[in-house]
Amino acid sequence: MTILLFCILTVNPANVQLERTIDAIWAVESSNGKDTRDGDGGKAIGPYQIHRAYWTDGTRFLGVAWPYEAARDPIKARRVVRAYLTHYQRAYGYPATPQTYARIHNGGPKGPQRASTLNYWQRVEKTLNVP
Repeated sequence: MTILLFCILTVNPANVQLERTIDAIWAVESSNGKDTRDGDGGKAIGPYQIHRAYWTDGTRFLGVAWPYEAARDPIKARRVVRAYLTHYQRAYGYPATPQTYARIHNGGPKGPQRASTLNYWQRVEKTLNVP
């Protein structure tokens, strides 16, 4: 019974959708980690191009005290991105969709409400639809 429950939880379509969206964000932000340059004039770092305020929120949601420089670590950064996206999606009652997640990543907690995040969403969507 425990094994079956574990399998059901790990194959949850919402989890798969979130993970695929995070993969697409990674591709858009850093060509899957190949582009290691800092963005926004040095204000965004790591493979997900995370700003300090985003990192502060995400690590708080995870209950960890990782320094901002750890945003360069792809494993830690992915955990923070996942925590940040799911927290704000739930907190604001947004639908759990790739568009919501991408727009939160790009525009913060109110990203899905901002027209300025639509172009970013289109870039992520194009990456998601590549076979």
